Order: sequence, then structure tokens, then C-alpha cells
Amino acid sequence: MSLGDDHQSSGGYGGTGQTRTRLPDNGGDAYGGARRGGRTSSRSLVTVVGVVVLLIAAIAFANRGGDDSAGSDEATTGDKPKTSATAPSGRQPTTTKTAGIPTGFPHDQQGAQSAAANYAVALGSDGMFNTARRHEIVQAISDPGSVNQLQTGFDADYSASFLQKIGLGEDGRAPSGSTFVNRTLPAGTKVTAISDSAATVEVWCNGLFGLAGEKTTNPVTSSWFTVVMKLKWSGNDWKVLETSQKTGPTPVPGDSPVSGADEMSKAVQEFGGFSYAR
Repeated sequence: MSLGDDHQSSGGYGGTGQTRTRLPDNGGDAYGGARRGGRTSSRSLVTVVGVVVLLIAAIAFANRGGDDSAGSDEATTGDKPKTSATAPSGRQPTTTKTAGIPTGFPHDQQGAQSAAANYAVALGSDGMFNTARRHEIVQAISDPGSVNQLQTGFDADYSASFLQKIGLGEDGRAPSGSTFVNRTLPAGTKVTAISDSAATVEVWCNGLFGLAGEKTTNPVTSSWFTVVMKLKWSGNDWKVLETSQKTGPTPVPGDSPVSGADEMSKAVQEFGGFSYAR
């Protein structure tokens, strides 16, 4: 099964947080009763000052070494995560791209997971609904021995009749006054099998799919699914051998209000995507 199989039923390839405020004990009515006057003793003042000094020292210690030379960077290479404010775990995203898709991943588990996450995004993008762009994507990320089979399968998935059924033109364009949304957002990855030359990676994803517009009959919906991607180490990079997709895991929907068509269209146009790394 390819990544496009569930568009019709799942809406694409595809909690409410609460802050509890503790009120002070006023010794009276909670809504404004009598309140005792307070006076900060010298002992309390010394304690507060001491805590502030310790906090400043801790922050300074934690930030120490931020200007170290390249020698310290070398010590963090390999499988050990590199400490950085923008990379809480794992390596930085790759800096190379092919056809606009991140490529050139490390030959290890983290590299395989990063490749699978970024390839899931590409295969779950609106570019797959345009023939020329779809071929470009598939050729950029597929193993040479699998590219023809993958391309044939995806061409069958994104047929002219399917595009018409979801309200798109033959070139994958949305009708006038509407914005087409097809975006895949990886939530996590795991390796289920790996060797020196191959890896199987599952990518848990949230997907957005539909047409944002006042008169659309296919509004943008959200779905959860897992992409199973078999990769091969080929040409100094991880490449796709085959893909499949299964539903879930799906969390309980939150109670966020649904956005209007204009807000959704604007969000899709203004918020760009990411390169993913493990």
C-alpha cells in the first residue's frame, strides 16, 4: 500500500492544557476578605538573596563552554547527542538537498530515522498531486532499483479520476477561491530492523488534508497514521525501497475551536515546513 491510499477516508496522509493557579492563604475570605499585613524579616531577605546568587551561578556554569573551540565539537560527534538549544536530541538536520528534499543522511540508526521522517514529509506533500513534481520527488528519494515500481504505484494512486473526486484539477491545482492542503507532520520515529545495508523505520505522523474554501465539500481534516518505510543504503545515502501505511495511534481529539476557511488558507501559506532529524 502506498502513502496515498487513505486520502479519501482518513482526510489525508496522512488536550487541552490547563494552568492551575494557587491562591495565597489570606486568612479570610478567598474573594477579598481581610488580609494580614506582611513584613519581610532580615532572615527571609538573606535567604532570598542566597537563592538568587545560587541561581545565577548555576546558569553561568550551564552556559560555560559555549565559545569553546572546534576541539570540543569533535568530542560530541558519533552517536552521542550534540548539546544545542535547537537540537534537544540527536544530530542536526542534514544541510544538503536534492529536488528540495533533505538528503545525505548519516550511515547509522539516527540517519535512517531522519531520512524516513523527511521522506514521509515529501511523500505526504501537495507536490505528489502534480505529475512532474511527483516524479521529481520519487526519483530523488528512491533506490535506483525501486524507482520505476514506486513511480508506477504512485501514478496509479494519484490518477485523474482520484484528483477529480477530491476537487482538484489534472495538474493538482485547487479550484479558484480554495487552497489545497496536504501536509504530513512527523511526531516520532522508531527503527524496527537495521543492518549495515538496510533499515525499516516507522514514522508516526499527523496529517492535514482537504480544501480550504467557503464552498468546499472536502474541508481540511486531521488524521493520525504510521508510515512504514523500508530503506536501503545506496549511493552514500538512505534510499526508499518500499512504503506502506497503517492507521494510528490516534489520540483523543481536543476541544480546540475549528478555524474558518480564511484562517486555514492563510496558515498554510504563511507557516513553512521543517527538515526533521532524530
